[in-house]
Amino acid sequence: MDRHILVTGGAGYIGAHACKALKAAGYVPVTFDNLATGWRAAVKFGPLEEGDLSDRARLDEVFARWRPEAVMHFAALSLVGDAMRDPGPYWRVNVLGALNLVEAALAADCRRFVFSSTCATYGDQDGVMLDEETPQEPLNAYGKSKLAIEQMLGDFGASQGLEAVIFRYFNVAGADPEAEVGECHRPETHLIPLMLDAIEGRRAALTVFGTDYPTRDGTCVRDYVHVADLVDAHVAGLRWLEAGKGSRVYCLGTGRGFSVREVIDQSRAVTNREVPVTFGARRAGDAVSLVCGSARAAQELGWRPARSDLATMIADAWRWHRSGGYDGA
Repeated sequence: MDRHILVTGGAGYIGAHACKALKAAGYVPVTFDNLATGWRAAVKFGPLEEGDLSDRARLDEVFARWRPEAVMHFAALSLVGDAMRDPGPYWRVNVLGALNLVEAALAADCRRFVFSSTCATYGDQDGVMLDEETPQEPLNAYGKSKLAIEQMLGDFGASQGLEAVIFRYFNVAGADPEAEVGECHRPETHLIPLMLDAIEGRRAALTVFGTDYPTRDGTCVRDYVHVADLVDAHVAGLRWLEAGKGSRVYCLGTGRGFSVREVIDQSRAVTNREVPVTFGARRAGDAVSLVCGSARAAQELGWRPARSDLATMIADAWRWHRSGGYDGA
């Protein structure tokens, strides 16, 4: 019999890559997405169910149709700037949407949950290697909403037997090495695709926000992990739950951070093209440095990031970018 996994946000960047990894692992990924920011053309590896997490009746219908063994939950609002300006949607969409999803899953006796959280729950802890025991002090409604969902999952675990694997990570980069799916946001806010757009003339220049941070070159530092490595961890987390090992939290990163300037320099080397750059003020809510350790994931899940060196991530993103992506979809 087919083994169905409900993937919320499966038409988005990380969700689409997760669907490919799930199919390769022998599952049938069922994408649940409202297509507000996702792409119909990204749903290549299993069926699409259009719907919104606010619609409990629709969720119940999808759970009844597919009887999924587990949920992988990626769907969320995730723009830090928007979260600072208008926090309401982050509480309404992220938290209430997750509550609807969890209650629908439990009503359908689906008790395995893999959740895409974020290192933004830690806030700005410069010079600290973030791990699962680091105190969580989020700076904005995005990080706070993700932390609230983590706590919600714990409550439902204690009261109703929900088992959840939670992954905290920060900057996801790269694209499917075979360029079947990739990174394409509406609007685009991530550093590497913005930079590649500037290289190709799709935008006038890349804006670097803040050059006076207390880092080695004045720009923010982030730990980048390849999207293919990231979704491999999610499949490993699903298998952890299937083995009956219970709820767990994992950080996913390389343990090494790169500054914005270093990413720009590496992009020049990979593409052999100049990057047009302008400089702007710091953005409210941006942390100075976020670097994530993954020793627990390595020990317990056997997870090793195979493609998460900066040159490979940029090269894979560049290949996808030059393929045309989902333009016109």
